Amino acid sequence: MTAAVSISGLVKSFGRFRALDGLDLEVREGEVHGFLGPNGAGKSTTLRILLGLLRADSGAVEVLGADPWRDVVALHRRIAYVPGDVSIWPTLTGGEAIDLLGRLRGGLDEKRRKDLLEALDLDPSKRGHTYSKGNRQKVAIVAALSSNAELLILDEPTAGLDPLMEATFREEIHRERTLGRTVLLSSHILAEVEALADRISIIRKGKVVETNSLEEMRRLTRTNVSATLSDGAGVLTALPGVTDLRVEGNRVHFSVDAETLGDAMSVLVRHGMSALAVTPPSLEDLFLQHYGDQHDPVADDADRLNTSFFGRGGRRRAQ
Repeated sequence: MTAAVSISGLVKSFGRFRALDGLDLEVREGEVHGFLGPNGAGKSTTLRILLGLLRADSGAVEVLGADPWRDVVALHRRIAYVPGDVSIWPTLTGGEAIDLLGRLRGGLDEKRRKDLLEALDLDPSKRGHTYSKGNRQKVAIVAALSSNAELLILDEPTAGLDPLMEATFREEIHRERTLGRTVLLSSHILAEVEALADRISIIRKGKVVETNSLEEMRRLTRTNVSATLSDGAGVLTALPGVTDLRVEGNRVHFSVDAETLGDAMSVLVRHGMSALAVTPPSLEDLFLQHYGDQHDPVADDADRLNTSFFGRGGRRRAQ
């Protein structure tokens, strides 16, 4: 399958802080690709390089077969971007802002535009300065999804949306996927990525530490099991692959590696199992395997600085 985004060995530093440290990432054409990591991991820096707003120090980057720094103007007609904090022209109406963004991307699908306005319950006749944060997000979402862009880059796109609108957004992204559109989705809402993504990349300290489908990630990690037994719960301690064993009366709780799950089930049956609950690891569980409770305030500060203060080329804007 052809790659819509291909990154190899990407490095970007801001002074002494290295935001990206040899990052590799591939987003295949027609897939929804989740991009996960906390503040400071390098997500925003990566996206800004893909958008041609920052120039990499080293490494190879291709977006839709082109160089995002050299071919930025041509690429921006083929890419739609939704940031996590949308600013729109205060004196333009929402509809005028959508149409302006659409013209920059080569036009809009008018039927799709109308359907999205209705689905997201957005009044396009109101001026930008009257919109809440959630409604500004809707303007950007409608403009992106009704455009002819081949690649959607979505960075916390549902920030400010209520749960009902979040659900509507997910339905619309599922629709985009069926139409063959490529989506790179960065989100702190793990349930959103879990529901939408075909594959997921987890970034840590400027490197992608894991890329796979959620199903494959789950297969390679532990499953949580709870069962009610009539006897012999302690026998599980000798079973390879079983960890975090807790016995509460006749109730047993443990985690087990995928390859020994069958053996664990056989042991439970032999010891009078009368109730069973098996829970595959959630995306949050998988994410915490890489991060746990670790937090890097220096990295967080650097990522916020990068997002807020630097424009194209990595030079600080006049304030």
